[in-house]
Amino acid sequence: MRIRILQSAFDDLDDGAAFYEEQQPGIGGYFVDSLLSDIDALALYGGIHRVIRGYHRALSKRFPYAIYYRIGEECVVVHAVLDCRRNPRWTARQLRRRQS
Repeated sequence: MRIRILQSAFDDLDDGAAFYEEQQPGIGGYFVDSLLSDIDALALYGGIHRVIRGYHRALSKRFPYAIYYRIGEECVVVHAVLDCRRNPRWTARQLRRRQS
């Protein structure tokens, strides 16, 4: 199955990379590589994850982040990559904004 990553998800990855790069130089790049690897795995495992607020949610293997995606025709569409440590209300608002 093909994978399509929306600009909003790329923006989330950039925000996460900036946060981790501030913690220690070099970790931001590792963060992006790790999350992109998790996203690539959706080509095989897309659709098996629990549905949360209308999105499938896949948890990252190395970082406390969740990948929110939907299954389209022959395609996995990644809408958001959000930090699981955030307030659940914040996460819910982010997902509602991306519904449209």
